[in-house]
Amino acid sequence: MGLLKSFFSQTRKPEGVLGKLMVNGMNGSGHAKLADWGMAHLGGIAPSNMAELGCGGGRNAAELMRRYPKAALTALDYSVTSVETTRKTNRNEIAAGQCSVVQASVESLPLASGSFDLATAFETVYFWPGLEKCFAEVCRVLKPGGVFLICNESDGCDEGGKKFEKIIDGMKCYTAEELASALKAAGFSEVKSDRHPSKPWLTVTARK
Repeated sequence: MGLLKSFFSQTRKPEGVLGKLMVNGMNGSGHAKLADWGMAHLGGIAPSNMAELGCGGGRNAAELMRRYPKAALTALDYSVTSVETTRKTNRNEIAAGQCSVVQASVESLPLASGSFDLATAFETVYFWPGLEKCFAEVCRVLKPGGVFLICNESDGCDEGGKKFEKIIDGMKCYTAEELASALKAAGFSEVKSDRHPSKPWLTVTARK
């Protein structure tokens, strides 16, 4: 159980050998299916500047740039391992000037206010310190009318999510209602949520 706990705890802040294994797993097909299902909720938006918060292994950053090839993207994570892996995954886009990768925490984003059309957070808000404070930071960096997409593997009610809360220190699986409340308190409006018809997946979109 000790090694298992140590491995799964890498989801919070990947570090070292286990962290590299974890971020490589984040780029796998299972996580990709969840992320792509979440992205399908973005509809017909046409962002010019995107922020991928808690970028993990960088696969979702790559997919966002594939979907929106005219948009620039800033990927951010507070894990050195995640930042390094994201840079490798998106090295061509970085070289082309479409992508930049920043090491920082979402509770204090080193990003200009009102500069992004779209911000995304895939399987990461479980670990954000002070949800309303972090959401307020996301709201700050979005332009008026900007969209914030949250996509979680757990809807806050499933047994799997509750199990991982016990294994991983500092993890909290939120319900759609809890996320909506924190988003509105942080300044967002038009909060919408959707649950997958057969899995405990949850997508929440909010507009500034």
